[in-house]
Amino acid sequence: MNWTSWHAFVDMGGYGLYVWGSFGVVALALGIEAALLRHADRGLRNALRASWVDEAAEVPAHEEVVP
Repeated sequence: MNWTSWHAFVDMGGYGLYVWGSFGVVALALGIEAALLRHADRGLRNALRASWVDEAAEVPAHEEVVP
């Protein structure tokens, strides 16, 4: 498609609201997904770190840990 101006490009032949709205919704969904994944990853790392600290506290320093 060949647009003669920026207004014609943004308007997209009358479908601009649908097209740009779709892009906006997808960008918003991807941003939310990235934030939720970052939050879940941070929670998992904190839980693992806490469990390692708990395990280290249970084993006396003079005993050897055998797998």
